[in-house]
Amino acid sequence: MINIRKLEAELWESADLLRAGSKLTSNQYCMPVLGLIFLRYAYSRFKMVEAEILKDRPKRGGRVMPVEASDFAAKSALYLPEEAQYKYLVNLPENIAAAELKNRAGHTMNSLGEVVNNAMQLVEEQSEQLTGVLPKDYTIFSDELLSELLRIFNNSALDDIDGDIVGRIYEYFLNKFAKNIAQDDGVFFTPKSLVKMIVNIIEPKSGTLLDPACGSGGMFIQSGDFVNAAGMHANSAMTFYGQEKVEYNAQLCLMNMAVHGLTGVIKSGDEANTFYHDAHNLNGKCDYVMANPPFNVDKVKAESCENAGRLPFGMPGVNKNKEVGNGNYLWISYFYSYLNDKGRAGFVMASSATDSQSRDKDIREQLVKTGDVDVMISVGNNFFYTKSLPCSLWFFDKAKSESIRDKVLFIDARNYYTVVDRTLNEWSEWQLKNLNAIVWLHRGETDKYTSLINEYRRCITSALNNINESSEAEGFVACVGQALYHHVEGAMPKITKELTAEYSNEIISELKERTLVSAKRTKEIAIEDTPKKKKAIEESYNDFEAVIQDILRLIQDYLWLYEKFGEGEYKDIEGLCKAATISDIKEKGWSLTPGAYVGVAPVEDDGVDFAERMAEIHKELLALQGESNSLMDTISKNMEELGI
Repeated sequence: MINIRKLEAELWESADLLRAGSKLTSNQYCMPVLGLIFLRYAYSRFKMVEAEILKDRPKRGGRVMPVEASDFAAKSALYLPEEAQYKYLVNLPENIAAAELKNRAGHTMNSLGEVVNNAMQLVEEQSEQLTGVLPKDYTIFSDELLSELLRIFNNSALDDIDGDIVGRIYEYFLNKFAKNIAQDDGVFFTPKSLVKMIVNIIEPKSGTLLDPACGSGGMFIQSGDFVNAAGMHANSAMTFYGQEKVEYNAQLCLMNMAVHGLTGVIKSGDEANTFYHDAHNLNGKCDYVMANPPFNVDKVKAESCENAGRLPFGMPGVNKNKEVGNGNYLWISYFYSYLNDKGRAGFVMASSATDSQSRDKDIREQLVKTGDVDVMISVGNNFFYTKSLPCSLWFFDKAKSESIRDKVLFIDARNYYTVVDRTLNEWSEWQLKNLNAIVWLHRGETDKYTSLINEYRRCITSALNNINESSEAEGFVACVGQALYHHVEGAMPKITKELTAEYSNEIISELKERTLVSAKRTKEIAIEDTPKKKKAIEESYNDFEAVIQDILRLIQDYLWLYEKFGEGEYKDIEGLCKAATISDIKEKGWSLTPGAYVGVAPVEDDGVDFAERMAEIHKELLALQGESNSLMDTISKNMEELGI
């Protein structure tokens, strides 16, 4: 099995080392590198489809008829002329000028950069969606650097089309570049966990999806994944439309969609400025609207906005210069206006918009009274790569069931997240599912909640069972793995049927205890064995520690949800969630701030910081290994002195 995380990190490290060794900035480097990943994906897909075509290819004169562009078009795939195929580029001679290669215009090419530019032009000729989109500035690279980049992405692991390995790699690189070159307006890249939360709650199935501030296309990619995971085909079930004022970002979006096998209509430039233009004429026609618009935009021309329409609740406040001083409620109005009578919307918005006053408050009151505000989620700090401020997720549903039509679900998730590093937080996959589960229960969709609880139990059972595999290893892992397995083995039926909170805590205690046992056993072995063996023991310990922490996180995520909602009945949880009525919201001055409704959660403390304790154990292990090495040196010297 491919370790995708390891592959992502290795490819990024290799590519970034080349950038660091050149005089190129991240901004210069980003698009060409993403273009190479795109070309590598296109080639993998080309080879896969070519093999399918050749299976039943007729013969003429004893020879198989050559494949043509029309054969690929019939399978909704991109045809690549030989000069645009990755294998061709990787195997070019070192001296390009001496090879006398001709470009599509018949001119001799003198550098590898020119050859890659030509390949990009040839690809664009095969796809109307990609016309003018792919990077063609590869002459900024030296032949040596560009050749090395081509080699880096010539990795056989990237041929796994079904697993969308290249799509993952593309997203990973886009993410990493975003940290370096994203702008303060946040247009460039929306963190994946926020996008996934929006998609999970909106639940796109079929129809028209609009992102009127589409950036690099994350909403489209995640929606496509969601639809495909449900057993449908995204390009058949969905029609994707995007507007993006910044043309550079629109190019990234189209490349991103192409890498993930999606098609869509993306407009960019002045005609795609959503404040003033409905570029696709979709007002009132969308099944889904998703977006992460730029926050707090000022100096928006009021008259142009009014003439453009899409303001069902009227204009926000206008200053003496006839400008809208804050565009947040323009966006909110547009998102609502684009929906058809059964449409759903989900978007990221500045936290200040949930409680802003003056005309914003009037618009918010009208909005709440429609009954179409579905869910409001507060998000904590550090979810964006270039911003440390908190934000909110807003959700509209014009087809909300009558049982909850007069209610809004408020979720305060500001203290619920995973720390990635000092400046970045995110929601893990299980945390996303847990927050989503609260929405399911509020909507009365208990079957989805039950499926999630069963999924937890299966995964926990499987993880605990897998510890038994460690019993075949050497050293402390065998000892600890076997002992822990026997501890839980007799309870497997209980875990499968009902993994109770009480028993889950027993397992957590046992996992922690066994980790301490493993540290003690490591001390014993570290003194006994050779440096080579000691290194293997340390690696084994680190692997064991990682497995234990993964299981602990899984069980703790399960407990977080199960202890609150049991077998599946929604209830308000202090400090976390509240289903407030429109009357409740009126009493709060039409505020949509979750914290105003959910209150403050009681402080929970089990007295043990496991992450801190694990760090202490690891530090102790390293110290012991150092002492062991010193002891071995002393013994060796003593033996030399004795002449042994």
